[in-house]
Amino acid sequence: MTAIATTVIPTRLPLRVTANLFGIGFGLAGLAGSWQAAAQTTSAPDWVAGALAVVAAAAWLAVGAAWVAQLARGLRSLSGELHDGVLGPYVSLLPIVGMLLALDLYPHALGAGRVLFGVFAAATVLLGGWLTGQWIADRVDLDALHPGYFLPTVAGGLIAAQGAAQAGWPGLARALFGIGILPWLLLGPLILARPIIRPPLPAALSPTLAIEVAPPALAGNAYLALTGGRFDTVTWALAGFTGLMVVAQLRLIPLYRRAPFGPGSWSFAFTYATVATFALHWIGHEHPPGAAAWTWTVLSLITIIIAVIAARTLLALAQGQFLPRAPATTSARSGRAAGRFAPLH
Repeated sequence: MTAIATTVIPTRLPLRVTANLFGIGFGLAGLAGSWQAAAQTTSAPDWVAGALAVVAAAAWLAVGAAWVAQLARGLRSLSGELHDGVLGPYVSLLPIVGMLLALDLYPHALGAGRVLFGVFAAATVLLGGWLTGQWIADRVDLDALHPGYFLPTVAGGLIAAQGAAQAGWPGLARALFGIGILPWLLLGPLILARPIIRPPLPAALSPTLAIEVAPPALAGNAYLALTGGRFDTVTWALAGFTGLMVVAQLRLIPLYRRAPFGPGSWSFAFTYATVATFALHWIGHEHPPGAAAWTWTVLSLITIIIAVIAARTLLALAQGQFLPRAPATTSARSGRAAGRFAPLH
């Protein structure tokens, strides 16, 4: 009797569009904001900011359409996305990036920009409040915390405060500033202590440590918008803490080099773009010797950093190594979460 060997070719799992992919549009919109800040004080062309905003909008829409289509096909439920202990906070980037893109409309169509900003700001606040309630009800494990938990309320509130101030709504801007600052004061010590006193973050999550730099820089930019560009004790304090966290990032470079490249790597983009924008505001206010050279240095560095991340993303996409694949247990029609999606890269 002849034995017949049968080769079973495993079916490749479908690609998964994870919520942290919204970080691509987030980072590109942040870079557009840096160019816009530079254009206000130097000869930097403002059309670059507009072009970057268009690219950011395209990335945001592409990811958003794919993510919503995935939900519509039942590959993942919205409840499952929001309850995901790793990726859940990133869902907030959907309305947050919408706010940033609405801000880019202000110089060209203030009325339309205000309407869109108001819609996305309301969605950001509602989603941030819902996630906060969820974290209270579900009792988030300390080991599950990562700096991405700053996104729904801290980043969302401070960006909303800046946008409201620029729209001419000072009272609303102050209230939104509180939504950003107070959660930072509450979550900040927990998130900073987690990698210090608990086991290290998984390698795929280590790039999120870059987000630790964002809150003080975001608060500084929002405070300047609220006060009409006032550089006082609060601004100096926020600048000092931003500088401290930037130096801390230098010590983390070996950790970042060991991390796999993936969607989580876009955590560097908006974070450093926010720091760059804060620095550009300072240069524009202080007018140090060689101010134009300093402005172009900051602008060039942040542009190169994000360009490198974008180039590596395109290369990884071409090689099929960027998007993760869905778990084998996911049902295409279940409409329910099929367990936590482990890979972040």
